[in-house]
Amino acid sequence: MSTLNVSLPDSMRAFIDRIVSEGGYSTASEYIRELVRGDQQRAVEARLEGLLLEGLESGEPVEISEAWWQKKKA
Repeated sequence: MSTLNVSLPDSMRAFIDRIVSEGGYSTASEYIRELVRGDQQRAVEARLEGLLLEGLESGEPVEISEAWWQKKKA
């Protein structure tokens, strides 16, 4: 695991310390990692939604069946 040093205003550091002390997270690092994971997940979901919309708008609908999946996998 790598280390990243971040400068924060005192008010943000106090907020993080309060979140940690209230028992939500063991450390400030754990809290920050959870925030980054949440952003990563939202980015993945936004990308997937865009791809789904692109697929829906791409032309004639295709009926998806077991045979269709097998053909796609081959």
